[in-house]
Amino acid sequence: MALTTELGRQPQLREVAGIPLQASTVDNWSQIQNFEAKPDDLLICTYPKSGTTWIQEIVDMIEQNGDMEKCQRAIIQHRHPFIEWARPPHPSGVEKARAMPSPRTLRTHLPTQLLPPSFWKNNCKFLYVARNAKDCMVSYYHFQRMNQMLPDPGTWEEYFETFISGKVCWGSWYDHVKGWWEMKDRYQILFLFYEDIKKDPKHEIQKVMQFMGKNLDETILDKIVQETSFEKMKENPMTNRSTVPKSILDQSISPFMRKGTVGDWKSHFTVAQNERFDKIYRKKMEGTSINFCMEL
Repeated sequence: MALTTELGRQPQLREVAGIPLQASTVDNWSQIQNFEAKPDDLLICTYPKSGTTWIQEIVDMIEQNGDMEKCQRAIIQHRHPFIEWARPPHPSGVEKARAMPSPRTLRTHLPTQLLPPSFWKNNCKFLYVARNAKDCMVSYYHFQRMNQMLPDPGTWEEYFETFISGKVCWGSWYDHVKGWWEMKDRYQILFLFYEDIKKDPKHEIQKVMQFMGKNLDETILDKIVQETSFEKMKENPMTNRSTVPKSILDQSISPFMRKGTVGDWKSHFTVAQNERFDKIYRKKMEGTSINFCMEL
């Protein structure tokens, strides 16, 4: 037993309705479920490693009318409270959101069935970003290697199995994406794809702007496109998590902003893994109209 503590981490995930979550989140579950959303809330929703920080910075720059100074007011994780985040004795995501003036921009990785019900009741705006499963898996694997608050992913081969069986924090990629996709026409949901933002950032940022009810001119739009590029954000201490202690995110293992590309899965998946993945993918995604781009 002493060995595991010496070697560092063995954070255990616990489950809520079959979805693995961090223990601190589960301990705080009733506070999270009773969260009171407001009608003018904007909730950024993503499966982990699908471009959360990217869309947060895009939204914040639109909110601040392209004023880079204002976007430097705080590190990104403090600008938009993370609803299910809890790490006592720090204020929880719910407490941070409560203390925030309206209109609020909040974020979550929760699947639709675990979302605090007041978000649906208040007909809030939801901004969902989805990323293709293969790149998502690769990114999550590297993230779990460096994130000391999540279980050790083991080898790539082991993680491949963990991910496809949905035994990762926040649960199955397939169910998450399908759940939000099925909700998109029933609520105010703007459903975006990571690959589209990569391919044509200006067009996608324009969609976000319209969805937020903002009307910014071309010059500001171009500036936002520039400032939210991967290269810019990787160098920006307000977005690259460089201020997070090594005991939480060890960027010497893998940087938080690693590659930000489409198709990096090809340098990780073996031919056999890819064939097996495609077979499982077809089965799990059967009957849904959602189409992902796996390479650009």
